[in-house]
Amino acid sequence: MFNDLSSPLALLHSRRSARPRDLVAPGPDADQLREILGLAMRVPDHGKLHPWRFVHVPQDRRADFAALLDRAYRADNPAPGRLELEANERFAHQAPELIVALFSPTEGHKIPVWEQQLSCGAACFNLELAAIASGFAAGWVTGWAAYSPIVLAAFGQPPERIAGFLFLGTSSQALEERARPEYDAVVSEWR
Repeated sequence: MFNDLSSPLALLHSRRSARPRDLVAPGPDADQLREILGLAMRVPDHGKLHPWRFVHVPQDRRADFAALLDRAYRADNPAPGRLELEANERFAHQAPELIVALFSPTEGHKIPVWEQQLSCGAACFNLELAAIASGFAAGWVTGWAAYSPIVLAAFGQPPERIAGFLFLGTSSQALEERARPEYDAVVSEWR
């Protein structure tokens, strides 16, 4: 959890993704969640199309979400294993808060879909940063459910797509640093 908000650069230096399975209470309350989502919307958005939507899945709907995942998984896997089904059940119930992010493009617009996708990704990342700046941890994941037409139908309709599941809470584990690319491997001068 990040507590020193005195420097925005310190926030960015300390940013880590949390494993959703390690997120426990407390999570953001209703007012904090509203602020986090409001901050998520403050991203570059060429054409002011807001090509993203957020759907909150509250705790009292997690059993329904688990049932949706079970139905969708079985549709593609007629003979699922016990461990797979248990993993889907755990996925639905992890972390205090769950936001389903949807890429919601305006097709046929002069703003290319690619730019709209970038805006959606920025909104998801801003949601993570806002959660961290609010003293919580966040994990943004996709997995098979993000590509399931059955799961999508519960949250939106094509041409929308699930951009990810954002889990918010307090990390029960220290957030681990991961390998980052070497600066010179990804930054160059144009000559």
